[in-house]
Formats: sequence, C-alpha cells, structure tokens
Amino acid sequence: MNQEGFWNDAENAGKVLKTIKALKDKSEKIENLKKEYEDIEVLIELGMEAQDESVIPEVENAFKILQEDVESFRIETLLKGQYDRNNAIFTIHSGAGGLEAQDWAEMLLRMYTRWAEKKGYTITILDMLRDYEAGIKSATLLIEGENAYGYLKSEKGVHRLVRISPFDTAGKRHTSFASVDVMPELDDEVKVEIDEEDLKIDTYRSSGAGGQHVNKTDSAVRITHIPTGIIVQCQNERSQHSNKEMAMKMLTAKLLEIKEQEHKDKIDDIKGEYREIAWGSQIRSYVFHPYNMVKDHRTGEETGNTGAVMDGELDNFINAYLKQGNGV
Repeated sequence: MNQEGFWNDAENAGKVLKTIKALKDKSEKIENLKKEYEDIEVLIELGMEAQDESVIPEVENAFKILQEDVESFRIETLLKGQYDRNNAIFTIHSGAGGLEAQDWAEMLLRMYTRWAEKKGYTITILDMLRDYEAGIKSATLLIEGENAYGYLKSEKGVHRLVRISPFDTAGKRHTSFASVDVMPELDDEVKVEIDEEDLKIDTYRSSGAGGQHVNKTDSAVRITHIPTGIIVQCQNERSQHSNKEMAMKMLTAKLLEIKEQEHKDKIDDIKGEYREIAWGSQIRSYVFHPYNMVKDHRTGEETGNTGAVMDGELDNFINAYLKQGNGV
C-alpha cells in the first residue's frame, strides 16, 4: 500500500469510529431515558400498593425531569448538519457606540461563557481586544464539546440591548448592538485551496488584560485573505506556529462557509448580514428598560426573565430556532 492509500484508509477509519461513538452515545441516552421511565412506574406502583399519597410530589418531580430529558434528546436529534457535531469558533464584535457597545459585547461574552459551562463545554479564548476604559471590542473563543457548533449556529447575527446606560450621568435609555459570528472547527481532512500569495500575515506581541504582555516575542498572528478581505487572528498560544495554525483553521472555516453558500463571486452578500451592526438587523432584542424582555425576532420565542438569560439560560431560544429550521 502506498503512503496516500494508507492515509486515506486512516481517515476513513477515523470517520467510522466517530460514527460508531455517536451511535453508541445515542443508544446509551435512550437506555437512560427508558430507565427514568421505569423508575417512575415503580414509584407509582409502590405508592398505590401502600396507599401513600406522599409519593405524589416525588413522582411529579421525576416526571418533569423525564420530560426535560426527552425534549433535550429530541432537540439533539435535529442536529443533522455536516458539521453540527463539531467544536465551534465563536466571535463577538461590538457595534458602533463606544463604551456602551463594548460593555454590551462583554456582557454577551459572559452570557455565552455561562451557557457553555452549563453544557460542560471547554472554553478557550483565542483572541481578545479589550478597551482600556471598559468592555471589549472583540473576542474569539474556541468552544469544545459535542454539538457545540450545532447549537451555537442559532446565535449568529446582531444582538440588540436596550437599557439605562451606566455610562450616562443623565440616566438616559440607550440602545446598543453587538454581532456574533459562529463557524465550525474543521477536521484536518477538510481541505480548502488557499493560495499563499492571497495571504497577508502579520505578527505582533500578544497581550492580556490590562495590556500586560503574555510574552516578549511577536507570537500573535493576524491573517488577511486579500481577495475576500476576511481577517482572522489568534494570540492564545505562546508559539507563533500554533497561533498561525489556529488562525488558518479559522480562515478555512470562513472560506468554506462562503463556498457552501455559493457566493464566491459576491462576498458582500455573505458579509451583508453582519456588516451594519445597527437597528433593523438584529436577530434578538434584550430589553432591560422600561420593561424586562428578551425576544428572538426569527422565532417569536421570548421571556421576561432577563436575569436568567444573561446567566446563560439560552436553551429555549436555541431549541426554538432548531425546531423552526426543521419544520417541527
């Protein structure tokens, strides 16, 4: 067997193993749901035999948990996209508006971090541009875990905040915007032809919070894809090579997205959804004043519990989006 044949067989074997693991995980989840149901049946039977009404609250609570677990599994079955099971590369950009918008971007960063932690996902900050006064101008995260991209793809778009600004001494109401972009982290076998001559690669000194240098070498990497104007950057790793490798993964994912949406000759169409981070382009509104409400404008899903949402309770919005996309 030649070298190329060996690697092709190895890649195919890897795909088969991933498929087997996914099917095994689903089978285990089904068995767990079945066990939950059987436990409830046993509890009901024991209560009836002993004519003990005190088991009713316990049964009701167990049934509620079972309903939630069944719904969670049902939503998971809707993730059928080619890259839905992949990790997610997640980027937040503040819109126009200075400190107010930058503060909103940081609030979103906290919200999605809380959501990911509750899911048991691993979060790595790939790049962060903080403002010396307050908030962040942009942040790029790698969120690792099963179906991370499948869930988070629902969050792609402009997010709008309405509140009394803490930066306004007059206590006036302000509207702020921030955009979210989500890409799948691609496996190494996914190839996109990128001409080295189309790339402008800059290196710079990576820095952390407060402007303190992470190291004293130019390890951070910024790559500009000249034909499309796409810019990606990474400063998480201490090694320039590792940062470049991750930045190239990000660029590959973005170019693949463009290719799959068949807008290779109309790059502006791809960016148009996010170019103007302003009124009229939002996918979701977060209103803190004069009332409390978070509403998704695509699905109509809404809640008055803004505190819970900002603490990462996003599943209702994500699930509604997935159901709508699958005609459920």
